[in-house]
Amino acid sequence: MVLVTGAAGCIGMATCERLLARGVAVVGVDNLNAYYDVALKQARLARLQAQAGFRFERLDIADAGAVERLFEAVRPGRVIHLAAQAGVRHSLVDPHAYVDANLKGFLNMLEGCRRHAVGHLVYSSSSSVYGGNTTLPFSEHQAVDHPISLYAATKKANELMAHSYSHLFGLPTTGLRLFTVYGPWGRPDMALFQFTRAMLEDRPIDVFNHGRMLRDFTYIDDIVEGIVRVADKPATPDPAFDPAHPDPATARAPYRVFNLGNHAPVPLMEYIEALEHALGRTAKKNFLPLQPGDVPATAADIDALEAWVGFRPSTPVRVGVQRFVDWYLRYHGRAAPGTNDPVNRP
Repeated sequence: MVLVTGAAGCIGMATCERLLARGVAVVGVDNLNAYYDVALKQARLARLQAQAGFRFERLDIADAGAVERLFEAVRPGRVIHLAAQAGVRHSLVDPHAYVDANLKGFLNMLEGCRRHAVGHLVYSSSSSVYGGNTTLPFSEHQAVDHPISLYAATKKANELMAHSYSHLFGLPTTGLRLFTVYGPWGRPDMALFQFTRAMLEDRPIDVFNHGRMLRDFTYIDDIVEGIVRVADKPATPDPAFDPAHPDPATARAPYRVFNLGNHAPVPLMEYIEALEHALGRTAKKNFLPLQPGDVPATAADIDALEAWVGFRPSTPVRVGVQRFVDWYLRYHGRAAPGTNDPVNRP
């Protein structure tokens, strides 16, 4: 039995589907909050509930009592923790939501894993932890002590909290620093979703930092492949760990941190060109300054991930963006580019 939190999210749904396809029983958890369109979350959840082996529990991971009762009832062998309050910019508006979900909620998951002898906790961290670092590509072996948003600070805190539980209680924990995830069923607050909607409505798109952005856009299928492979291989102590020269990515405890990104950063304007090609129309662009909490460039060094599980993400941006557009048109019942025929909603 695998417990997956954030099951009604894009990554959570896709992870649950991958596990179910392997014949693994899954209990999915989500609070279905209103950070973005709840109908989209419910549509993802409906896909999962139509599959054998899936069970859904609606609860708030910040509720310690509810989480303890969940672990007592489910007794999972592994936990894939994807639930979080997401969004860098929103953390400037509602910081308390990040403390509740990302700190209190994560502590409750650690406690549940400790009390019920879970064999492996895999959790989503973020490329945002690299903060003010400008050395590319980002490596897990670099220090990440300068977050530039509260969201990033909570994700760094998760890694520190996980290490303490790995050290004190021998709980195997693996953190995955995810890099700009995109693809079908994605979040409406992400750039690709917003750009697509605006272009179809003939509205301009907001292009921050005047387009001078570089992102390691990573397709959802690659993210899920990395998550599942890592979940299959519990963290172990690093026999080469040197406390006189500590490596932030490993420990004497069963603790690991890996980047999970496409390792092929793409200029934002090239990403927009891929979307224009998929939609068959040119975007009207509203160029704006860099937003608070954002960084101009991200790129993932994934050598450690490949050495650990033998996997490197590989989906090209043009392929991934086309797949997103195909899904978006189906989901919203829009006409496919160049045709007058509506595409049926799934």
